[in-house]
Amino acid sequence: MSPNGKIPTVSEQTNVPHIYAIGDIIDGDKLSPPSNLTELTPVAIQAGKLLANRLYSGKTLQMDYTNVPTTVYTPLEYGCVGMTEDDAEAKYGKEDIEVYHSYFKPLEWTIPHKGDNACYAKLICLISDSERVIGLHICGPNAGEMTQGFGVAIKCGATKADFDNTVGIHPTTVEEFTTMSVTKRGGGNAEKSGC
Repeated sequence: MSPNGKIPTVSEQTNVPHIYAIGDIIDGDKLSPPSNLTELTPVAIQAGKLLANRLYSGKTLQMDYTNVPTTVYTPLEYGCVGMTEDDAEAKYGKEDIEVYHSYFKPLEWTIPHKGDNACYAKLICLISDSERVIGLHICGPNAGEMTQGFGVAIKCGATKADFDNTVGIHPTTVEEFTTMSVTKRGGGNAEKSGC
């Protein structure tokens, strides 16, 4: 057992033969970077299905604990998939990270006069890998719905160019990811005016 009371695993297997662990009890998984995303119910369900398939159906697919999409359901939802900006810089170095970002106001907030530029979207890209998107973060309405779809794209290795070459559905909040051009490095104004 780890000092934090959790069980270390490799492919959900403990150090005791024929004893496995999934979900909140595992201390990350040695095949993947340590992550608190192992404490999500859908992660435990997926890990359990894959483990059962390996144990009883002759399959070999392992649980991939990287790029797990998640959402925090607060009055203004927050969704993310992939790395945080700080983790990306720590792993790859600040010079190899490009961060595109945007503050915006969803169209549905226009009539009730909710705050301008109260929502935020961010793409974290790895420059040396064709600007592959390694992190996506959104704070705004329906963040969970948006993040789920982007989880697939990021698992498939989508790049900033893939996002740019995708036609955005206008006027949706998720369109913001297809039109981002301001980078933190460039220092431009990331706030939007109008819809």
